[in-house]
Amino acid sequence: MRLSLGSPCTLPSTSSSTHSRIQCCTLTHTQPIRLNRKQPLENQPLKKWERLLHPVDSADSMPSWFPAHRPVKLGDRWMEYQGVRNWEGLLDPLDDNLRGEILRYGDFVEAAYKSFDFDTSSPTYATCRFPKNTLLERSGLPETGYRLTKHLRATSGIQLPHWIEKAPSWVATQSSWIGYVAVCQDKDEIARLGRRDVVIAFRGTATCLEWLENLRATLSHLPKVDSDKGPKRHGPMVESGFWSLYTSGTTMGPSLQEMVREEIERLLKSYGDEPLSLTITGHSLGAALAILSAYDIKTTFKYAPIVTVISFGGPRVGNRSFRQHLEKQGTKVLRIVNSDDLITKVPGFVIDGDNEVANNKENLNVAGLASWIQKRVEETQLAYAEVGRELKLSSKDSPYLNSVNFATCHELKTYLHLVNGFVSSSCPFRATAERVLSYHNR
Repeated sequence: MRLSLGSPCTLPSTSSSTHSRIQCCTLTHTQPIRLNRKQPLENQPLKKWERLLHPVDSADSMPSWFPAHRPVKLGDRWMEYQGVRNWEGLLDPLDDNLRGEILRYGDFVEAAYKSFDFDTSSPTYATCRFPKNTLLERSGLPETGYRLTKHLRATSGIQLPHWIEKAPSWVATQSSWIGYVAVCQDKDEIARLGRRDVVIAFRGTATCLEWLENLRATLSHLPKVDSDKGPKRHGPMVESGFWSLYTSGTTMGPSLQEMVREEIERLLKSYGDEPLSLTITGHSLGAALAILSAYDIKTTFKYAPIVTVISFGGPRVGNRSFRQHLEKQGTKVLRIVNSDDLITKVPGFVIDGDNEVANNKENLNVAGLASWIQKRVEETQLAYAEVGRELKLSSKDSPYLNSVNFATCHELKTYLHLVNGFVSSSCPFRATAERVLSYHNR
């Protein structure tokens, strides 16, 4: 879905029922706040953000919605919010309950970032800073009702030259902590959600080899799919680097694919007889891995429950055939996209040949040219397709972001801020949206 965003606006008077979904967009701020990495955060009038942008080791950053302002009960509508109807009627205007769920899953991704050891001088670089039993609490998410069940690691399949041994050890870090699996165990939260939820959260790119894998933009064929009957070039293909990170392992440890499959198999055996959802979420590279994980789970487990991907700032992942397989297997994907974020526009090219063609000679000639171009692009193995539904936002619509640059537009904090403020395509930002980048301070 493509949402056309304009400038902040004031909505006409509405009925009480409509007003509950669409809030007045009159902006009352007087001083725009510049968000950038050059100015220390503590020098900006946004003190609540400090606990969100820096790792925390205590529960002093209690989310404001736990438990006093817990989101509303989803009840029987939980499958609708998980995308069973492809979020029809929930994206424009953005349903408040869906907003809350998107931000909640975004916080799980933020916890993955906070838990990762980014210090290249540390002997524990690229590992998880916290044990499973305290990770959520120490990363700022106490009392979520979820319990971590497994740490996840991703491994690069790039073969390194011998001279790399002379470089600092962090340059050649092949395997790194990428995220975790957590299961909702709290009875009250299960009742609120309407089911038991399993969340898989992935961080974005952090290590040198992950960056190199991102640059391997050509498409690679997935293992043979039973339904494939056409030429091999028409089969499902995905970005080579993402697939490498998902499937590569070492003699010392399994691949991310093997870890995900093992844990999901165990959880399905434990909870498969009750209402269950699998929600996979990630930012940037993590968003790509979330889509690959969802595809793999639905392909591997015939009776898997509903699998939903909540993607923040994700790059393109595969070709049209891959998208068609995702749709056929019932995988639901909601892509949150910042139109000012370059990462969401790469890799490759999107030439969609599914458009209807009118039965006149002129249009047939145009269609023939488009088909010829598409085939040439496919031959380069750079013909990608967008997947799932799209919630398109824009940094330019926020009154609190007056510095639009590559880094800021792609940050997860920016995405959470834009989701928090977005109302509809006719009213991009709500007046009641505070200067926050997380649902915790909503």
